Amino acid sequence: MNILVVGSGGREHALCWKLARSPLLSKLWCAPGNPGIAAVAECVEVGATDIEALVAFARDHAVDLVVAGPEAPLTLGLADRCAAAGIPCFGPSAEAARLEGSKSFFKEIALAAGAPTARHAEFTDAAAAREYIRREGTPIVVKADGLAAGKGVVVATSVAEAEEAIADFMERRIHGDSGARVVVEEFLDGEEVSFFALCDGTRAVPLQGAQDHKRAGDGDTGPNTGGMGAYSPAPAFTPEMQGAVMESCIAPVLAEMARRGSHFRGVLFAGLMLTAQGPKLLEFNVRFGDPECQALMLRLESDLLPALLAAARGDLSGVALEWSPEPSLLVVLAAENYPGTPRTGTVIGGLAEAAAVPGVSVFHAGTKAGPDGAVLAAGGRVLGIGARAATLREARDAAYRAVDAINWPEGFCRRDIGWRALGR
Repeated sequence: MNILVVGSGGREHALCWKLARSPLLSKLWCAPGNPGIAAVAECVEVGATDIEALVAFARDHAVDLVVAGPEAPLTLGLADRCAAAGIPCFGPSAEAARLEGSKSFFKEIALAAGAPTARHAEFTDAAAAREYIRREGTPIVVKADGLAAGKGVVVATSVAEAEEAIADFMERRIHGDSGARVVVEEFLDGEEVSFFALCDGTRAVPLQGAQDHKRAGDGDTGPNTGGMGAYSPAPAFTPEMQGAVMESCIAPVLAEMARRGSHFRGVLFAGLMLTAQGPKLLEFNVRFGDPECQALMLRLESDLLPALLAAARGDLSGVALEWSPEPSLLVVLAAENYPGTPRTGTVIGGLAEAAAVPGVSVFHAGTKAGPDGAVLAAGGRVLGIGARAATLREARDAAYRAVDAINWPEGFCRRDIGWRALGR
């Protein structure tokens, strides 16, 4: 089979890394890819949001399956255009992708499906939002309605902080039109986990849980980021909880989407808070998480390709996936000043030494090729250093040995990835 993966980050590197191992694979392309992906796939100079060019490439190169990595091409209609061209695409239609593209739509669907989620209110008027926040008090959560690269959420511990978020989103428009509408939610106390399920429109096959680390600094301090590390499985997310989430969240939401004529095909990523009352939905994403995808791919024993194809074709009835019982852990190396404007163009050394650590895999996220074979930082989250081992502690130690082998003075990472699980 000929496969085209769309995207250029660490998630897409992990998907290509796993797909490249499939005995069913004939040719693997990635658009646009990165220097790490180039080791396992042929990178093509087509942007991840250039929908017409992506479909034309897939048609011209007899692509059997398009795999969408990030959410942006899905919200722009990549799956719809592929369907019109007769090309299977792993990922939902633009209408179904609104589950991630609009926090307001997510809330509408969750409530219609009876899925447990936080109490909320929506606003297009900043003064009304501020009045609501003053009345409700803090802590409180302020979310930009649209896509904001994982940075459109503020967990405010004071009214002033919440009002500043309203100003940023609605008045200063730091995330553009994504902040024209905001969703203000009650704060849910508990432990946050990520859970993934493959969906074919009517059925769902559970994947595994993982735990992300959103804050930039050790001890969950500093601003929210797209994710500074992850591990899988998450001990707090028990098999019983997984079953409950499949029954209370995944299945009814799929049914509600189907009832509306927007059958969801692809991977449904449930962001969950494990509260004293049970798991509650924080959000849905319509693609694999980053960095959770890297942690999951390190543990997946089954061939990924037929599972993705079955979801895209609308029939997961024969799919069952096997997972290693060994845990995995991934540490993100980010560029100086991330999640602000990152410092780019700096040279990264020691990648071969890091990859030589037993059990370690190095995933490129925000990198580009420099002169004389150099690898340069080209984004905020630049590398993901992953490891799988007999215990989570061993995986953590191996990952940090590899991190310490990298020569990149302008990069930083959290040194406490996995702290919740290791402290149990």
